[in-house]
Amino acid sequence: MHSQRLLQSLDAKRSLDFLAQMIRFKSYSGTSGESELARFMVESMKASGIEAELQEVEDGRCNAIGRYKGSGGGRSLLFNGHIDTNPVTAGWTVDPWGGIYDKDFIYGIGVSNMKAGDAAYYCALRTLIENGVRLKGDVILTFVVGELQGGIGTIKAIESGIRADYFVNSEPTDLNGMTLHAGAFGFEIELIGVTRHLSKREEAVDAIMAACKLVPRIDAMVFSGSANEEHRSVNRAHIGVIRGSLSPEFHDWRPPQVADYVRLVGSARYAPSQSESGVMADLRRLLDQLEAEMPGLKCRVAREQGGKRPDMLPFEVDRGSAIVRAVGNAYRAVRGAEQPTGALKPYCYYGTDAAHLLHRAKMEGIVCGPGGRYNTMPDERVDVADYLDMIRIYMLTILEICGAD
Repeated sequence: MHSQRLLQSLDAKRSLDFLAQMIRFKSYSGTSGESELARFMVESMKASGIEAELQEVEDGRCNAIGRYKGSGGGRSLLFNGHIDTNPVTAGWTVDPWGGIYDKDFIYGIGVSNMKAGDAAYYCALRTLIENGVRLKGDVILTFVVGELQGGIGTIKAIESGIRADYFVNSEPTDLNGMTLHAGAFGFEIELIGVTRHLSKREEAVDAIMAACKLVPRIDAMVFSGSANEEHRSVNRAHIGVIRGSLSPEFHDWRPPQVADYVRLVGSARYAPSQSESGVMADLRRLLDQLEAEMPGLKCRVAREQGGKRPDMLPFEVDRGSAIVRAVGNAYRAVRGAEQPTGALKPYCYYGTDAAHLLHRAKMEGIVCGPGGRYNTMPDERVDVADYLDMIRIYMLTILEICGAD
């Protein structure tokens, strides 16, 4: 069947209804709802003629893995997306689990991050199958849990031996092609000053005042060792937690004294040509400067002690890669324009499972999914037109990578 006829065969209402069903699962990260949605995905894949199974990750948490086998001789393509979501925050005006949609938007917690991407690649393959398309290469669908714990679901899939020639990670990029994103890690800083009563504060070393100087400097940081300007463009550091008072025990009941202790917790984003150790060294130099400006101040910096969360490493793929070209060609065919591609903001500051697929599975891929503009906010939503176009782009990408038999 001609590709344009295939695209026209897409059932928009059915595709939206499927996404609405996914939204109705309360799949908060680390709850039973994750695996309930995984079971639904397995049942849906089996009903479409896709081999599918649950894959236990830990403590009953399960990925949903599907494989549609090709006839042979084609390249294989893996789609990757997570089914766990952030919690609902204040400010919602629609039911977060209602699966509500109108002509412009489909609403729901996790619809942008990232159930719309998950549904899009399932609906893309289902549409091809129902139109009788036979593929040469395999298509693998992975719906994983625990991305919000550092990607434990994708790591489990990789450790089980799941591989393909190329992958598409469907994190929200508003259909743009992200070929580079930063690595991410957390850090902790301690500022230790010298206390005095406010009557003698001239003799003190105020840790809170030191923090006030430090935070904007961290916000402005660009790290050393970048290979090029594009790599520099994904650098960012941010302080998200700050607390200060007297001693590490935080005696908040004594405000007449100058604070001698502040604890800050932040996050850094760095490029593939940089490293965590390089970022930590840059932070140390910044703290050395602050100590020189405020004699008596002592500063410490260390990696955040966050337990066993896997590192979210940087991701980069050559723009000439076959998967980048295939997604770009599909975008052009569907939208009649060139696809924005590269280290695109704000998406390049995300951490994604694409990094695990690159570094652990040694696969080439691209990050490209629906949603992004209204991500992680009250009334989270995705443009209906973007969701449907994403399905069409995935359909053409499958055809180009896997080949029609």
